[in-house]
Amino acid sequence: MLSKDQAGDIFDRIRKLSTADEVEVLFSGGKFALTRFANNTIHQNVAEENHIVSLRTVFGGRTARAFTNKFDDESLRQVVRSSESLAKVQHPDSDLLPVPDSQEAAANAGGGSRATMVRTPLAPSRHFQQTAAITPELRAEGVKKIVGVAKKHNLTTAGVFSSAESLEGIFNSRGLSNWHTQTSAEISITMLGADSSGWQKANSPDVANIDPLALAEVAARKALDSSRPREIPAGKYTVILEPAAVLDIVGFMFWDYSGMAILDQRSFLSGRIGTKLFGDNITIWDDAAHPLQTGCPFDGEGVQRQRVGLVENGVVKRVVYARATAERMKRSEYQDKAGPIEATGHGFALPNEMGEMPQNIVFAPVRDPQTIEQMIASTERGVLVTRLWYIREVDPYEKMLTGMTRDGTFYVENGRVQCGVRNFRLNESLIHMLSNVEAMSEPVRASGEESFDMVVPAMKIRDFNFTEVTKF
Repeated sequence: MLSKDQAGDIFDRIRKLSTADEVEVLFSGGKFALTRFANNTIHQNVAEENHIVSLRTVFGGRTARAFTNKFDDESLRQVVRSSESLAKVQHPDSDLLPVPDSQEAAANAGGGSRATMVRTPLAPSRHFQQTAAITPELRAEGVKKIVGVAKKHNLTTAGVFSSAESLEGIFNSRGLSNWHTQTSAEISITMLGADSSGWQKANSPDVANIDPLALAEVAARKALDSSRPREIPAGKYTVILEPAAVLDIVGFMFWDYSGMAILDQRSFLSGRIGTKLFGDNITIWDDAAHPLQTGCPFDGEGVQRQRVGLVENGVVKRVVYARATAERMKRSEYQDKAGPIEATGHGFALPNEMGEMPQNIVFAPVRDPQTIEQMIASTERGVLVTRLWYIREVDPYEKMLTGMTRDGTFYVENGRVQCGVRNFRLNESLIHMLSNVEAMSEPVRASGEESFDMVVPAMKIRDFNFTEVTKF
């Protein structure tokens, strides 16, 4: 895999070739491998290794980016020529800031004296040699265990077991050089019965944290327990959402926690920062250094990601900012209604139209967490949901979403799971939902299909709105 020293050499060669006022180079890529299975057998094994240089040049406020995955002199000369020729024909961007130097990138917003943003400690290592060393044979052995569980229960299984070793790096002409490597292992399992299904998914930088046999047994149990599903009417129910279901639905609001979204007036937080929007038990941070989080500790400009309090006891405290967005907000008509305005290290690589976004969401633990079993035991009549899918936005300002349950939906009555039920379509506002959370579990690292991974709890929610019943 490409090393930081090799990247530094590539950057030096690019600088000598460029005539731009400023030069920034992003490095990304690594190794990725995947073993896919269906109908209780492996049917695909693929592997890829690729490294990409993304060059941004600047001429007097004009900037553009070009890419290559070839590092010989001629290829680098071509990518410099492409970036520079594109930059020179752009309109000047009056909001474009000089690339940050090392001091700004490391200490940016470090003076953040507000309680909603504190200097982030160094993230723990997210590179594990045993994960980097995963072979096709090791993945096949994991799949063998999963298939064994399926056969034992007369089920059919499908899914993936993937592994990766990746890098992200940035160098610029003001001396900034940041580098991050990490590994990842991921397993997703669906178990299929004649009229039911079960699902589980997990990932981690450390493959030792993922147990294919345990995941398979849970997925199989869900498929078995939800067989011969009953149809119960749509309506408002007490709902227990497992962490994957929580993740996939709440993930639809975090694009709005962005200074650019406020400036564009496309955020449901417009005019609501500083107000109580959710229940007292909802506190949310963005924390790249959290031990259960993964990902790069710096943003698309190389600025260190800060730990930012987004919601505290139901009150929306602030949004995140890229450097240029923070400067724009300070001059805008919204500055007095935008909460604290400081760059937080959450910007995307420039140029972009989206600005920034929190990507390391962590729900704070509650004082009296409950297990899912305890939530079930205290429920007189409700629905237990394994996961959600096909979620779409209906009303952006009220954050009304529609979507469907799948792969393990159960009817709860008198404190016990009674049976599997046919799936529902939901129409629910995130504001309403997060104002009606009656209980939560300890937050865990969760994976879904509709949103990025987060540290979230299971939630017991009253008056969750199901509008239709499916035929499966």
